[in-house]
Amino acid sequence: MDGFLFIDKPVGLTSHDVVSRIKRKFKLDKVGHTGTLDPFASGLLILCLGKATKLAYLFSDLDKSYEGTISFGKHFDTFDTTGKVLKHHDVLLHEADIKEKMKTFIGGYEQIPPMYSALKIDGQKLYDLARKGEEVEREARTVEINRFEMTSPYEHHAFKFVVDVSKGTYIRSLAVDLATKLDAYAALSELRRLSVGKYHVKDAKTIEDVSLEEILKMEDFFMETPFIELNDYMIKLVKNGVYLDERQIKTDAPFIVKDHNQNMIAYYTPCDGYVYRPVVIF
Repeated sequence: MDGFLFIDKPVGLTSHDVVSRIKRKFKLDKVGHTGTLDPFASGLLILCLGKATKLAYLFSDLDKSYEGTISFGKHFDTFDTTGKVLKHHDVLLHEADIKEKMKTFIGGYEQIPPMYSALKIDGQKLYDLARKGEEVEREARTVEINRFEMTSPYEHHAFKFVVDVSKGTYIRSLAVDLATKLDAYAALSELRRLSVGKYHVKDAKTIEDVSLEEILKMEDFFMETPFIELNDYMIKLVKNGVYLDERQIKTDAPFIVKDHNQNMIAYYTPCDGYVYRPVVIF
């Protein structure tokens, strides 16, 4: 069973929990996900099944969109309201000022990842260090914020928002960075992932409701990917994992190899000049 499933993850489960439940539900051996969604967050989690687990990286560079709630007045160690309160300070904020500061994030900005994250430093995950009470220096990374809008009035020290971001953006850090610009404290109190690239949570199913009929099959996923057709001799080599080169194709883009019956045989990607390596053999 090879392909992709789109799950609407509930609050309270880790991404690994979802993978485990889908494995058990459908009695599958190989299931992975394309990007961690925090336990306190809900929304779109894309799962890879079977040979598609080798393709999880294809989703890592895609933009993502979220909706959520930012609550002001307290600073948490986790940057969300599930953590421990480190500081608190009530400050009078005006909705117009918040909106004005939100605009300053549009475009690129240097963001420091939170300690409570799965990033690794010297082989150790940051959240493991954070749970031991350790804090280490993290390098700032350039992230892109394409939209950051308030979607509800600022009431009771909180407001709802929607945001479109590039890969590697931490919405928890964005909330804290916004508060810093306002000389205040804040944290995420709700977060929901709406989309990853062109894939939207409205097309996802809950763990309970999803069925194997919802799998996005490999042939549909690669429908718009360029392909080359090779002869029977080359197809045998491709099935054995041979690298291809400029004798077969000259391109800077990944492509599909098909046989004369238009069956998909393998997915290739450029690796060195006009040399191409097989990523998945179907």
